[in-house]
Amino acid sequence: MPITAADIRETLDDYLDAHPNEKRRLASILELLDADADIASRNEFRSHVTAGAILADPPGRILHIHHRALNRWLLPGGHVEAEDSSLLAAAQRELTEEAGIVASVVIPAGHHPVHIDAHHIPANPTKREPDHRHFDFRYLFRTSADVVELQTEEVTAAAWRHADTIENETLRNRVLDALR
Repeated sequence: MPITAADIRETLDDYLDAHPNEKRRLASILELLDADADIASRNEFRSHVTAGAILADPPGRILHIHHRALNRWLLPGGHVEAEDSSLLAAAQRELTEEAGIVASVVIPAGHHPVHIDAHHIPANPTKREPDHRHFDFRYLFRTSADVVELQTEEVTAAAWRHADTIENETLRNRVLDALR
């Protein structure tokens, strides 16, 4: 069953209960939900949700991928799909797709996102997408596996980096706390 606005609202409400100081930063996603926008659809260009994976290995290093289109090192993640049953499942699917790490060797560190990031995505004329915003629901996973096979259509490289190199300070602090 696809992810619904109610699923997103419930996940967001749980997240904001744990992190009430972020309500103002995430107000626009709440407004879109109140307006019945289909923010699970990548065709909702006011903003839509994506799912991200923070994958930690036993020494606490975090998997980063080099994204072809954005030419940047990022954490694995992407758009939700109709077959995704939850945002957590979408994050795990994206991890498998982009890094080739199968779900059977990955353990979620919890059922709630460790962070929700809001970031700008530049226009992509090839995909007929205007510039828009992603609300990336990021989940922490653990594994002892290594990268198996990169999705070369979108990813050009993968690297394990220390958690203290995560760019977003809030995410970095939450991941470091979770790994302690």
